[in-house]
Amino acid sequence: MSQEKKSASEEKEPIEQRDDSAKIAKRLLGYMTGGKNRGRFILALFIRLISVLTLITIPFFTGEAINVISDPNGSVAELQQWALYTIAAGVIFLLLSGVAEWMFAKLATYGLYNLQVDLIKRLQRLSLSFFDRQPVGELMSRVTNDTEMVSLFYETAVAQIIRAMFQIILITLVMVFIDWRLTLAALLIVPLMLFLTGIIQRVSTPAFAKLQEEMGAISGFQEETLSGHKVIISNRRQDWSSKTNEQYASNVFDIGTHAFFTSLLQFPITQSITMIMIVVILVVGGILVFAGEVDLGLVIAFTGYAGLLASPLSEIANLTATSLNAIAGGRRVFAIMDEKPTVVDAPDAQDYVFKGGLVEFKDVDFSYVPGRKILKHNTFTAQPGQKIGIVGPTGAGKSTIINILTRYYDVDSGQILIDGQDLSKLTQVSLRQQIGVVLQEAFLFSDTVMNNLKYARKGATDEECIAAAKQANAHEFIMNLPQGYDTMLTERGANLSQGQRQMITIARAMVAQPKIMILDEATSNVDTRTEKLINEGLARLMEGKTSFVIAHRLSTVQDSAKILVVNGGVIVEQDSHDKLMAQKGFYYALYMSQFKGKGPANGGEQVDVDFVST
Repeated sequence: MSQEKKSASEEKEPIEQRDDSAKIAKRLLGYMTGGKNRGRFILALFIRLISVLTLITIPFFTGEAINVISDPNGSVAELQQWALYTIAAGVIFLLLSGVAEWMFAKLATYGLYNLQVDLIKRLQRLSLSFFDRQPVGELMSRVTNDTEMVSLFYETAVAQIIRAMFQIILITLVMVFIDWRLTLAALLIVPLMLFLTGIIQRVSTPAFAKLQEEMGAISGFQEETLSGHKVIISNRRQDWSSKTNEQYASNVFDIGTHAFFTSLLQFPITQSITMIMIVVILVVGGILVFAGEVDLGLVIAFTGYAGLLASPLSEIANLTATSLNAIAGGRRVFAIMDEKPTVVDAPDAQDYVFKGGLVEFKDVDFSYVPGRKILKHNTFTAQPGQKIGIVGPTGAGKSTIINILTRYYDVDSGQILIDGQDLSKLTQVSLRQQIGVVLQEAFLFSDTVMNNLKYARKGATDEECIAAAKQANAHEFIMNLPQGYDTMLTERGANLSQGQRQMITIARAMVAQPKIMILDEATSNVDTRTEKLINEGLARLMEGKTSFVIAHRLSTVQDSAKILVVNGGVIVEQDSHDKLMAQKGFYYALYMSQFKGKGPANGGEQVDVDFVST
């Protein structure tokens, strides 16, 4: 049954794609020709029109020159005159075409710039739930590969298609005005060309859409394998990685071959039909010349017009692949642009006013996916300035509590209050300005150490950043770097140790001057000496602030005013370390399993509990 549904959806998709192709193309063109660019675009169109009008005078002048040659009474002076007109028209066409091409090139650059700015702006405003659904490689493919396809469309297709359309329309009108019989002979073949083009487009459109999807898939896999290269090497999975990549590449090759083959068929088809068109004009024109109804020069002029008519038809056919690729890429880009953030400020949202840092959870439920609860009926209070530990088995929901406290996600039900203010009625910016976060993965940008510190707060001074680094115990090792605070960090700070990266992120959090702190496994994966330095920095960072500390190492949170014990998305216990140990409940079992083993030791009792992930 599921296979039948899949097949039905696969059959339906190409039809939907074909139906919205015109809308996608119009939307893409809007970035290039709309808004501030409208005036430039109209001027470019006008110059292009004049250049095409100049171009179509050339066959007429050529025909007149042929008539002078074939006329017994013709003179060299007349021939020179028409030749001079032809050369002048060619020069004017060249100059005007150069100006038009320059203007369209500038418009293409504007179009791509506007599209990329809007795309990144939209990505920056989307909620975390969107990124949960999208592999990074897939998103990178849309930002790079898909926009590159649109770029080619802007740079080559738009200007050429406009010129081709002007040329087709104007030449057809001139041909009809000169002689309708020869025009009919020339246009007799055009419907066949359009029919064949339509067939090829019906096949090519879904093929190019599928090609872009496969390009996104291979980009996603390659990004993942490059990011996880250490895991691949340590597990000796290089051959698997190569073979899997080869399979993805094979899919791209097969679909790409099909897509490009069908689109490239248009060129030989157009060329063949053009030759047939010229032969038909010569035959019909020859008959009319012998009948004395037209001049030989007119027939020659018509063959020139036929060539000028076939050329833009051929160009449009050849640009089909570029246009279809751009539409396929545009569809994927606009799928992101049309995404709406799931977390938005309420219409009457107010800025958060800090009043000490009182945090209250009241019967809070939350689910990442509707119908699958992650947090269930959680209630607790964190008093101003308290350190709150959050512990529990892997996947119990510890980080989820932090995710909704920072309002990366909205709760399903219940209420979260900060200093008596409902979280859902506060502006996100004002809330996050007051909350500092130090994560397990210390993420640093490819920039100087100083700029990474300044990233935390707009307007932060060098002196403030250096003071924060000293507080975080990072100043000494920073000064020992090759250029000190001006040392360039590689991607993710790979030229620093894990502990050094973490100390810089702690200093960065200090620069932000937050009122509430969140630490998510901030001291994991570092040696004992470095952990001591990090803990000293964290103590200074949390001093006087309401702080939430997620930890697997229970020693990290033993001094907490309150410890929240989470299991299966529920806060099953909450109290100080000593009181929780005295209760001999879940926390006691967690502590004993970590420090004493499962069996009793030193008189300790064994408590059987079930560790539940969400």
